[in-house]
Order: sequence, then C-alpha cells, then structure tokens
Amino acid sequence: MSKPTSSAPSQRMLRVGEQVRAAITQVLQRGEVRDPVIETTVISISEVRMSPDLKIATAYVTPLGVADHSETIEALNRNAKFIRGRLGPQLRQMKYMPEVRFRDDTSFDNYKKIDELLRSPDVVRDLDHDED
Repeated sequence: MSKPTSSAPSQRMLRVGEQVRAAITQVLQRGEVRDPVIETTVISISEVRMSPDLKIATAYVTPLGVADHSETIEALNRNAKFIRGRLGPQLRQMKYMPEVRFRDDTSFDNYKKIDELLRSPDVVRDLDHDED
C-alpha cells in the first residue's frame, strides 16, 4: 500500500528545517563566513524548507537595509559549501548533511502589496458600504 502524496511538509521536514535555520543563523552571527558582502550585511533567515529526503535545504533569506538582494544571495550561494561544513557540529544527529541553497524571501513584499491593497480607497469605501 503506497502512502498518499501531499504537498504539505511533514512534521519531520518542519522540525529539521527549523534546526537547520537555527544552525545557519549561528554560523552567520559568529561571523565565520569571510566574505565582505556577508560580513557587512545583517541577514534574516525567515524559513528553511527541506526536501522530502532531507538532503536539500532551501533557506529563504532577507538582507536587511539593502535595496538589491541579489549580491547578498550570490555571496551566500558562493559560500554555501563552507556554511554546510560549519553546520556539522550542530546537526550531528543527521545521517546526511543537507546541501544548502539560498533564495531571496519575497514574502514580505507580498505582505506589503496585500496591505496596500486593503488600505486602498476603493476597498475602504466598499468595506464601509457593507457595514451600513
């Protein structure tokens, strides 16, 4: 009997993703990555999504105070193998050390767009009309 396939992550994927997120955060906070772009930028890791086999970790990051995120994302991906090596002591319970990939987190931009739409005059007018 086969398992039902689901697009939602399993509890294990969520738990391991949070452990990897915390480990990457510690590596960045300690300043172990010797890259001028990474050293001079405050980086927020909002989420780490694990592949179903736990071999690939996709970290969604937001460089704070930087208009163009692409340079920081490129620097993180250039140093991904080094960061992966530094995760070992904190993730020693894992059978395989996951490959780490960094992606720009656009969720805050999406939230901002939704907020702007909800505050637009047309929506405010419609909401006020419904209450009457």
